[in-house]
Amino acid sequence: MTYLEKLSARIASAESNLCVGIDPRADLIDGDLESFVRGVIEEASPYAAAFKPNIAYFEAFGAKGVTVLEDALKDVPKDIPVVLDVKRSDIPETMKYYAEAYFGQWGVDAVTLNGLMGCDSIEPFLQAPENGVYLLAVTSNPGAVDIELQKVGEKYVFELMQDYASRSAALPGQVGLVIGLTNVSDDVLNRVEDFPLLIPGLGAQGGDLTRLDIASRQAPNLINSSRSILYGQEGMIGSRAEAARNKIRVAMQG
Repeated sequence: MTYLEKLSARIASAESNLCVGIDPRADLIDGDLESFVRGVIEEASPYAAAFKPNIAYFEAFGAKGVTVLEDALKDVPKDIPVVLDVKRSDIPETMKYYAEAYFGQWGVDAVTLNGLMGCDSIEPFLQAPENGVYLLAVTSNPGAVDIELQKVGEKYVFELMQDYASRSAALPGQVGLVIGLTNVSDDVLNRVEDFPLLIPGLGAQGGDLTRLDIASRQAPNLINSSRSILYGQEGMIGSRAEAARNKIRVAMQG
């Protein structure tokens, strides 16, 4: 089964496009790290199309955090894809070892990558059909305007990432794009092709999901929510995940 087949199957069975970000912060979590992460997975699984652990938040706990992440990956139900948020960028030889770590050793389904070092830098991650890559295209931070939304000739930098996705079509792995809700102008939307999207910016960042007109797109898409589910004030994690899923459903139908 390819990555996109697994993702599409989960979206259909869960009736959800919600990607639950797992970003444990020592200053906000209750109890110990391991219990918190396990609780997120248990409570949010019924409503999640995918989980997206951000490796930085685990590395901030040192070796213990990495161990908790490794154990948490084993706790995710097998039918729910895991997108490991790493945003790596390096020469192809080094990226080959990153790919071995994340796909070979940890068994995640997909990763986020920064493609600014060139198309060859992402190719080591695209050697197996069961794996996927999301290239940073238009991120949700204000600094997206500094590079991603600048033009090189007639194209925006993020369009070069789309070109990488097209050029990689002959490789076994699948390529999608990260498109942040907080930076989607009409000009951006008119240029975003029908690639699988990982869409941050919903919830705490205040992004407007209706801007993307997701219902008209054919590729499977994930809409990420992290802080509003993990640290929201209303209800438990499970109820907040359910609310986020329902919010996405309404927006997509609209």
